[in-house]
Amino acid sequence: MVDAHTHVVPARLSADTARDPRWPSVELSGDKAAVMIDGKVFRRIDSRSWDVRRRLADIDEDGTAMQVLSPMPELLSHWLPPNDAEYLAETINECIAGMVGEAPRRFAGIGMACVQDVPRALAQLQRIKALGLAGIEIGSHVDGIALGSEVLHPLYEVAEALDLCIFVHPLHPAGLERIGAGPEFAATTAFPLETALAAVSLLAGGVLEKFPKLRILLSHGGGALPWILPRLDYGWSLGGEMQKRMTRPPREIARGFFYDSIVYDGPALQFMSSAVGSNRIVVGSDYPFAIRQKDPGTFTRAALPDCPGILADNAFAFLGPVFDVEIQHAANSDRHSVAPQQA
Repeated sequence: MVDAHTHVVPARLSADTARDPRWPSVELSGDKAAVMIDGKVFRRIDSRSWDVRRRLADIDEDGTAMQVLSPMPELLSHWLPPNDAEYLAETINECIAGMVGEAPRRFAGIGMACVQDVPRALAQLQRIKALGLAGIEIGSHVDGIALGSEVLHPLYEVAEALDLCIFVHPLHPAGLERIGAGPEFAATTAFPLETALAAVSLLAGGVLEKFPKLRILLSHGGGALPWILPRLDYGWSLGGEMQKRMTRPPREIARGFFYDSIVYDGPALQFMSSAVGSNRIVVGSDYPFAIRQKDPGTFTRAALPDCPGILADNAFAFLGPVFDVEIQHAANSDRHSVAPQQA
């Protein structure tokens, strides 16, 4: 089983007064740490975020053959000045590549780029490819720029040409002021809505139609997108602006995204599968954070027992041909031995 949605934070990320005040840093204390942003604790973490041996022990325990490592979303820092953002991305990418290098049969890596400055990001995509990473993670918007905006189309064009995937994760979601409650409601409530907004922006911007070989994974089951596809389809059927922006029904185009399984409820995952297709769903956990879905393989197998591709094949379809995959099925076992190698 491949867990396609996990996050990392480097153990060492120094504060730097010469950089923007929003520059993130890590204050380490034994096997615990605090991620600091703008002089405040953003999140308290532990060594699971960076310790390869501890991660391997955890994934062995739940039968995971491979984790896909990606940055903690706040580290994407789409709001930093380009010089700072470019340097931070290089630092995080080296960290992820280093972790993958310690256990290349057990980890794949997704990095990040300075997407607030597209020309810099395009150069970074080349370096990401050279590091052996499978793609990049981006937020659900780039400091207010919608993902479907034509400003970002060169990023998608080059990612497609380089055979790099894109993992979309909610970041600084809209709507918290409408909830009128504490920040803990962001991850549970606003994130799924934010992911849907990002997905609809990609649909309205024609991204999947203009770049048909681009592989995009929507986190958290695509958020609310599967549930609003019938409404989008009906709106599209009425003609007008929606048909100018999308040449096919939205549901049909949306089946070109990949989706992770982090929905916490079997019937919800079954509905998602009926809406977007089981061949587009990958296992995810959100490890190592508190919101994570524990034992994601067992959850996914119970909800979709007749869809074995979800356990590994779909994840490798998302990661792309950089991986030469050998999956050995042990008799009477759900464990997989997976060996990715540079193509």
